[in-house]
Amino acid sequence: MNYLQATQEITVAIPEIRDELQQTRIQNSYHIIEFLNDKIKSMIRQNNTDCVFKCLQKMNELYSDGDQTVKSAIENSFVYSLDNCTAFCSEEYRDTIFNRLSTDLQKVYIRQIYSHNI
Repeated sequence: MNYLQATQEITVAIPEIRDELQQTRIQNSYHIIEFLNDKIKSMIRQNNTDCVFKCLQKMNELYSDGDQTVKSAIENSFVYSLDNCTAFCSEEYRDTIFNRLSTDLQKVYIRQIYSHNI
């Protein structure tokens, strides 16, 4: 799946952000992942758990089914910013968010964290 297909899938799967997404000019894989990342961050701050979980589920699917460019965008944008997105969450809410990530995304996150601490 490329970024155009990903954009279409997000539009269908997450109606809460459909209008804003349709008004945004998505130009590449990094742009759509940044858009979704910003929405996740915003929804976390608003404590909109239902939408956060939908976004995380779609991120898991995009990582699983996306082409290499989409996967790279997720690894280098979304996963890298997870700590920033959850910085002001309670530990319980943060754990809930991380537990909603696919096993593959959890592994990418752990690999990034440990590689930066060496």
